[in-house]
Amino acid sequence: MTHPLLRIEDLRVEIAGRDRTVHALDGVSLDLAPGDSLGIVGESGCGKTMTALSVLRLLPPGGRITGGRILFDGTDLAAAPEPVLRGIRGNTLGMVFQDPLTCLNPTLTIGAQVAEPLLLHGSLSKAEARSRAEEMLRLVGLPRPAERMAHYPHQLSGGMRQRVAIAMALICEPRLLIADEPTTALDASTRHQILELIDDLRERLGMALILVTHDLGVIARRVDRVAVMYGGRIAERAPVRRLFTTPRHRYTQALLAALPERATAGRPPAGIPGLPPSLLTRPTGCRFAPRCGFAGDRCRTTEPDLAGGEHSFACFHPVDPAVTRTDPAAAATDPAAGLRAPAAPPERSDEPLLRLSGVAKTYPLRAGPFARRRSGEGRAGEISAVAGISLTVRRGETFGIVGESGSGKSTLGRLIVGLEAPTEGTIRFAGRDISTLTRRELRAHRRNVQLMFQDSYAAMDPRMRVGAVLREPLVIQGIGNKAEQRRRIAELLDDVGLPRGAVDRYPHEFSGGQRQRLGLARALALAPALVVADEPLSALDVSVQAQILRLMRELQREKGIGYLFISHDLAVVRHLADTVGVMYLGKLVETGPARSVLTRPLHPYTQGLLATVSPPDPDAAAPGTPLSGEAPSAAAPPSGCRFRTRCPHAVALCADSEPPVAEPFVAGHRVACHLV
Repeated sequence: MTHPLLRIEDLRVEIAGRDRTVHALDGVSLDLAPGDSLGIVGESGCGKTMTALSVLRLLPPGGRITGGRILFDGTDLAAAPEPVLRGIRGNTLGMVFQDPLTCLNPTLTIGAQVAEPLLLHGSLSKAEARSRAEEMLRLVGLPRPAERMAHYPHQLSGGMRQRVAIAMALICEPRLLIADEPTTALDASTRHQILELIDDLRERLGMALILVTHDLGVIARRVDRVAVMYGGRIAERAPVRRLFTTPRHRYTQALLAALPERATAGRPPAGIPGLPPSLLTRPTGCRFAPRCGFAGDRCRTTEPDLAGGEHSFACFHPVDPAVTRTDPAAAATDPAAGLRAPAAPPERSDEPLLRLSGVAKTYPLRAGPFARRRSGEGRAGEISAVAGISLTVRRGETFGIVGESGSGKSTLGRLIVGLEAPTEGTIRFAGRDISTLTRRELRAHRRNVQLMFQDSYAAMDPRMRVGAVLREPLVIQGIGNKAEQRRRIAELLDDVGLPRGAVDRYPHEFSGGQRQRLGLARALALAPALVVADEPLSALDVSVQAQILRLMRELQREKGIGYLFISHDLAVVRHLADTVGVMYLGKLVETGPARSVLTRPLHPYTQGLLATVSPPDPDAAAPGTPLSGEAPSAAAPPSGCRFRTRCPHAVALCADSEPPVAEPFVAGHRVACHLV
């Protein structure tokens, strides 16, 4: 048997707060052999990230290891002094953090940050370290690495920053790489490229990998073994194929049933009832028992042990091994799935709620950051963020917008809400051109059209408690007295699956997924007619996704809310959207009914985008030829078809003229491509 590179034995971690202590990890045990790969999955707050941070002893303030050992290549990291840890971190043990922007120093250039580990742990000169850093940036696929060496983090896109973070983690060729949600909030093509990069580098360097993620599709095709965590403990541990085909723990079964890919027509994904344990106290019995329809008296009084060898699970009422795959139809009658009767489909009106006609938005490029805004002075070109968009959203309809980062999706959302004015074209909401609204009318417009921001943390004042954050829009719009506002806040927290006691906490005290739920609650506070949802589910695990999707559907059915749903997750868009628009470099290249666009795509860009999706099935066939290369700059878009520089089928005509919009096969399914 291969000697373990990493062995975690009965690890226990506590985090002391102002007036409470969280038992974050309670007896976690894991093994990882050299060159092996392990995926850690589970809901937000289950202990995935805390396990990863514990290995490097990078616990949050108040955190401490209270028991157990972390043996890395024979060294107990749990008891090692700080000088020993400094010699291991970034050297033989690398980590890619969830948010690359916050882990990069905004005051240092990319070259200096990537070279820093070599200067700390090696004997290279500055020139040699910079040369090696440029080579590593080229290895991770960063475009024009020599040029990027002099750039700062804010000058790079999210995918580029993630590549820089990976380069920093790998520059010293570690024996173990820990990747904590390395693809969260990245678009499908960038996510595919990052995961392919990690796989390739792992094979080249022969390193072991721990991949922490809530994306079961990523886990299905990227790791050898999986550990499912719940309530600070390991609930199930198995080889990846066995976990997906024959899950034994009821929690694992419920997670798989919550996948949007396993939902059926007219039925949302199966949510898991209730909330994960708070971990302020050690629960008695099985930690999943309060949410499990199969729990008995023994489950509530006795904690099950993790047993079973290669496929081990801690459950007194495991799934019958004869069930070879969690089936959505079966999940509907499974008490563990927590499904109610399916909601009736929302009623939709033919009346347009929102209509965009030829909407364009350009931003001027200036010669320098301090150039004056006089007519033409300092102007160095312009960025074409949105270019001639026309679309209609009807009452009760969900219009999904998909595309890579930088395609103009978020800019389009800000234009609709009225945070920015279009350069060309008109935006009509309920028949009114919003560019003609007075200040008072614009305030009413923003009450009826709410924006869910992509970065929910940045959208909340860190000095305000959650109760004040949710109450603020009610106060601004003069809705209700204090008692009525408190009741409304309690209803919102119930709707998005957060405890009512959350009103007394600050945004930083919540996980990324919980903050996304707060963002949804804030958007719904004013009961708007249209919600522009900009990546509302990007940081949520599948069970919470299922709850939010069900909530959005129910609100749409009850109140006729329209959604402009911007997302990188094509599986969620396929389930939620009635109509889909595919954006590339500011243009809609394909629109139509969701079922038609996402199952029979006509544009080569849409086909490549769908080929980057990782299905939650280890045995799934390759979905096609994924997108490759980087999108051109919006400051200098290609002539003719903007996708032609990456299109495998491009011909001379594609460069000469912009393709017209056609409707060749299915009514309402439009595509802008010369070759269709």
